[in-house]
Amino acid sequence: MTGGCARTSRRAAAGFLLLALLCTLVFLGPLVSPSGWDDTDLTALHEGPSARHWLGTTQSGRDVFALTLRGARTSLLAGLFVAAAATGLAAVIGAAAGYAGGRLDRVLMWGADLLLVLPAFLVAAVLAPRLPGGLPVLMAVLAALMWMVTARAVRAMTVSLRRSEHVLAARYLGVGAPRVVVRHVLPHLASLLAVDASLNVGVAIVAESGLSYLGFGVRPPDVSLGTLIADGQGTAAAHPWPFAFAAGLLVLVVLAVNLLGDGLRDAFDPTAGPVRDAR
Repeated sequence: MTGGCARTSRRAAAGFLLLALLCTLVFLGPLVSPSGWDDTDLTALHEGPSARHWLGTTQSGRDVFALTLRGARTSLLAGLFVAAAATGLAAVIGAAAGYAGGRLDRVLMWGADLLLVLPAFLVAAVLAPRLPGGLPVLMAVLAALMWMVTARAVRAMTVSLRRSEHVLAARYLGVGAPRVVVRHVLPHLASLLAVDASLNVGVAIVAESGLSYLGFGVRPPDVSLGTLIADGQGTAAAHPWPFAFAAGLLVLVVLAVNLLGDGLRDAFDPTAGPVRDAR
């Protein structure tokens, strides 16, 4: 195994292991937590870590451990959904544009170019609070603003595949366009879509946390890592645990998915690693 391949393997393995540990903590941790995320202990306001409250409490007496896990669960699920939805949308639009060509191609790519020039974060910040539905609507808005770059890559690859022998043979035999795309085009795009989805998870988590931090995302009584960081920053100097644990977990989650995504990208595109390492 070459040095580049070894680094790629270690990077992907480290990302996968860290993400697996974090998911285990986030989804199984509440089962062993002494308190629920919505419980309030009025006898322990801004209390430090203890046997009763493992990571301390907030100024309102809520358990930081349970709250942080709840916030991480919200942010992680939001990131996974947004990444999957955006990648799926990119696959459908890009493949349709590349395979059909002509007017449909021009219209779809014009729409992608139009959305690319819009400031996605500001658009989401304006739209999300004005639409009913809370977190599901926020996730839909983020997904609708994250598909364009991948769609253009999918379109370019589809245009190339459209001229390949197996696609031409299927069309000659009278196979319908949707079936040709599903059976003969999309399988060749699987590596691109897998890498794109994994990298988009981190982008979506940061976007959701940023919007929630500014008050445009998750709404009470639910919490996300962004709302926990916003709530804890005012008392971070005297009582750092609510802020520090939420911020630390956000960094670890984003680091894990980015390591995994980088490892997958280098595995599917061996030229990417050496080029980056040479810089």
